[in-house]
Amino acid sequence: MENHVRFLLLFLFITILLPAAAPSSCPINFSYVQTIPWNTSTCTNTTNKQPCCSTLKTIFHIGLSQHLKQTSFFQLPNENTSSICLSDFQEKLTTLSIHPSLVPSCFPNPSQFVTNSSTCAGVVTSRDWEQKVNSVRLSPMQTLCKDLDDQTSCNNCIAASLKVAIQLTIDNPNATETGCFSFASLYAAAVVNPEGTTDVTTIGCIMGVQLSSEVAKGSSKKRGKVLEVVFTLLGAVVGVIIVFVLMVVMYRKWEKRRKENVYHREIENGIRNSVLTNTGAKWFHISELERATNRFSRRNKVGQGGDGVVYKGKLADGTLIAVKENLNLQSKGDEEFCYEVDIISKIKHRNLLALRGCCISSDNFKGKRRFLVYDFMPNGNLSYQLSLGGLTWPQRKNIILDVAKGLAYLHYEIKPPVYHRDIKATNILLDSKMNAKLADFGLAMQGSEDQSPLTTRVAGTYGYVAPEYALYGKLTEKSDVYSFGIVILEIMSGRKVLDTLNSSADAITDWVWTLAESGKMMEIFDESIREGPGKIMERFVHVGMLCAHAMAALRPTIAEALKMLEGDTDVPKLPDRPVPLGHASFQSSLLHGLQGSGRSMQHVSSYS
Repeated sequence: MENHVRFLLLFLFITILLPAAAPSSCPINFSYVQTIPWNTSTCTNTTNKQPCCSTLKTIFHIGLSQHLKQTSFFQLPNENTSSICLSDFQEKLTTLSIHPSLVPSCFPNPSQFVTNSSTCAGVVTSRDWEQKVNSVRLSPMQTLCKDLDDQTSCNNCIAASLKVAIQLTIDNPNATETGCFSFASLYAAAVVNPEGTTDVTTIGCIMGVQLSSEVAKGSSKKRGKVLEVVFTLLGAVVGVIIVFVLMVVMYRKWEKRRKENVYHREIENGIRNSVLTNTGAKWFHISELERATNRFSRRNKVGQGGDGVVYKGKLADGTLIAVKENLNLQSKGDEEFCYEVDIISKIKHRNLLALRGCCISSDNFKGKRRFLVYDFMPNGNLSYQLSLGGLTWPQRKNIILDVAKGLAYLHYEIKPPVYHRDIKATNILLDSKMNAKLADFGLAMQGSEDQSPLTTRVAGTYGYVAPEYALYGKLTEKSDVYSFGIVILEIMSGRKVLDTLNSSADAITDWVWTLAESGKMMEIFDESIREGPGKIMERFVHVGMLCAHAMAALRPTIAEALKMLEGDTDVPKLPDRPVPLGHASFQSSLLHGLQGSGRSMQHVSSYS
């Protein structure tokens, strides 16, 4: 029995594993090398190999066009197959008295004929080519490359192929000009031209093969100087290839620079004329920002979020600045950038971070770039300071009042009012004297003075967004008030709302309500301020609870909240406790609302 099993295993090894390991054969039949009337004299002089190598490449491409016609693939499947094909190709050339050493010398890298999606804009098959080029661009090439009876028709075919190749390289910066032009020639010979891949007219015009003198003379009326045109455009001669590539590169650079100049002039003029006029904001050149930030070095990076990176910089006059580079340019276009600049440029308040300037830049290496420039805030953001635990009660009190005053300005002093939509500890910056400035107006929206806007794109930070806004898209001034209430509770307690929501503990509002109802107000306060004035601190907590109430109708306006905080009006009796935000049913509804169609939640920012 054992012998039978061993015999069976041996049989499987021989019949299955060994054939799988055997080398594959070349899918190209190179018999045409011996039959087509090509000029072999260029390969008789082995001292100057360059002309021969150029000729052999065009002859090999005839085989690739046959392979394309039979399989729809522009190149060979793997390097092993490519090596076998080159060996077969060398064998056929040997019968024509061409020295065998020329093939390995002219084709040192077999992988150049292996399928590679980076060769030309991701094209691998003829179907890929047709999808990339599309019918509108491909139509002239399909028409002009069918009939190559004379010099003019040949020139038209080559010109149409060149135009397609140039367009592909313009649309796809990673594509190579020579690779796309080579693919265009293969496609024209194998798919478009009906005469076949080895027809004298086809290989002489499209493939650029140098024919023997007898054939060239016999077909002079049809081709004339076709070989010269083909060599010039196809790049068979190295010098012509270099000229061709330089021309394409220069054209691309010129066209891109022209479009960029027009585009940037429009954007720049629009911002300067409609936004920056009479605001005191400056239009910075990219070179100024590079000098100020030491070319945006890592050492100067002071913050990073999902939509931008912030660098510390120093202008020529010694002024410290913060430069925010917007990163999310795909979802945040120039119109939104201009809208953001427009909103920030209207702000003139000591508790709102004012715009010092902006910059739009674009180049071939780093692409499109957008920058906002502000005064540098040396004490960072509120979240950072709370994490240190060193804020005194007077500092916390002043920060809360500063934020309230800044919000009141947005809601009442600007017409139509501005809703911030992303009030949180990381968006409250502190200057050298610990004065608070509300920042990051990237999500700000202008509302209407007589009605509340409805929006399907809810934006903000989870934990700070008002329930009615997250669930129904109803945006009012009290949406900002809710976020402000959460910030008050964070400042007074030292607890982080996001840390709380990511743990098994209750939401910060539930935690505060529970302690307040139990008469344990002192436990709400951060340990570092429990020696402070208890009654005043209780008033601040009560205002925070009112502002962060789940029902918008029970929240005060920011103006009313500010009066309560300053002691100008009494704090009303606290209403009944709202539905706990930490309750499972509420959390499920809230998350469902936030993840609805078109809604996005942010988790970033120190500077706008």
